[in-house]
Amino acid sequence: MKNTEYVFTSESVSEGHPDKVCDRISDDILDYYLSIDPNSRVAIETLASTNKVVVSGEVSSSKSVTKEIIEKIIRNAVKDIGYNQKGFHWENITIENYIHEQSGDIILGVERQGNKDQGAGDQGIMFGYACNETGLLMPAPIFYAQNILKSLADARHDKKISGIGPDSKSQVTLLYNEGKPVKSKAVVVSTQHDASLDQKDVREIVRPFVEKSLPKGWMCEEENFFVNPTGRFVIGGPDGDTGLTGRKIIVDTYGGSAPHGGGAFSGKDPSKVDRSAAYAARYLAKNIVASGLANECTIQLAYAIGIAKPISVNVNCNGKSKINEDIISQKLQSLIDLSPRGICEHLDLKKPIYSRTSSYGHFGRKPEADGGFSWEKVDLMDKLKTTF
Repeated sequence: MKNTEYVFTSESVSEGHPDKVCDRISDDILDYYLSIDPNSRVAIETLASTNKVVVSGEVSSSKSVTKEIIEKIIRNAVKDIGYNQKGFHWENITIENYIHEQSGDIILGVERQGNKDQGAGDQGIMFGYACNETGLLMPAPIFYAQNILKSLADARHDKKISGIGPDSKSQVTLLYNEGKPVKSKAVVVSTQHDASLDQKDVREIVRPFVEKSLPKGWMCEEENFFVNPTGRFVIGGPDGDTGLTGRKIIVDTYGGSAPHGGGAFSGKDPSKVDRSAAYAARYLAKNIVASGLANECTIQLAYAIGIAKPISVNVNCNGKSKINEDIISQKLQSLIDLSPRGICEHLDLKKPIYSRTSSYGHFGRKPEADGGFSWEKVDLMDKLKTTF
C-alpha cells in the first residue's frame, strides 16, 4: 500500500546571514550599474568576513563607476541590514575592490551583431517550478520558512522588537497527507541576539512570528519547536562565519521541492541566463498552474553560450496535467521569446530591481509597481485557458 503521509523540510536564512550579506552587496552594485546604464553587463562576487568585504567580478558599461561609489554602496548595504557590531561594522569594515572589465571573448559571443541575436552568456540549465500548495503558488515549506524570517526582520527594522540581531535561520517541516500539506511537524529558528537575553527570552520573542506565519492550527507540538537549540547565538553574521555570493541557491528558489540547475542569481545582470531564464521558467510554470492546466509544473530550459534560443524546453507536470506536455511546451514558446533578449523585453528586466530579491526568496513574491518581481505575474493565464 502506498504511504499517503510523509514529511518535507525546507530552510530559509535572513538578510543578515553572511551569504545573504554578500548577495545583497552584489545585487546593490548591479542595481547601481543598471540605474546609470540599463545595458550594463555585470557579474559581481562578494566575500565577507570579520570586518572585511572583498568584491570582484567583471563589468561592461557605457558609464564608469569609481571605487568610492562602490565603497559607499557596500557600506550603505551593510548599514541597512543592521550591522554595527564590533566584528562587523558598516563604518569600520575594510573594503577591497577587484572589479574589472568583462572579457572581450564573452562580449563577442553574447552581443547582438548584424543579423545575429543576443546569445546566452553561458551554457547551462535552469528550472522553474510552481504548485498550488499556497496562494502564491509556491511549495509550502519554503514559503512559510521565508515568511517567518521576513516578518521577524520587519519587526526588527521597525523597532517593534529589541535584542534580536540581523543573522537568523529557519527550518519548517510539514506533514503531507495525500500530497497536500496539513500541519507543521517541527519548526527551527536560530536568531542572533543580545548577550543580555537568554534562550527562553529569545523563544518567546520568536514564537508569535512563527504562529502568525503558519496557517491557523498548524503550529507544531511544543517539544518540536526549537529556538536557538545551542542555547546562545550572540556572535553572528560575517563575524561568526565567512559569507560568499551565491551559496544559498536552494533557499533562493524552492527549498528543495524542485530541481536546480546550479547557477546562482545575485550579482548577475539579466543577460545572464542563470538569472533571467530561471525567472522565465518560474513565470511560465506559475502561469500554467494559475490557469488550472496542472496542479504543479516544472520547466527546464537549456542554453548554449552565444546561442540565442534555448536548445531545449521541457515541461513536466508530474502526471497532473490536463494537456499533453509537449503541446504545452510548443504553446509557451509561441507566447514568449525565450532568448535572453526576448526574456528581458517580456519581463522588463533591465531595471534596478534586484537588491530586493537578495533575501527571502526570488519567487513567491508579489509583482511590484516599478517592475520588481515581474516574473510573478500571471498575465498569460487567460491566453492559456482559451487555448486549451
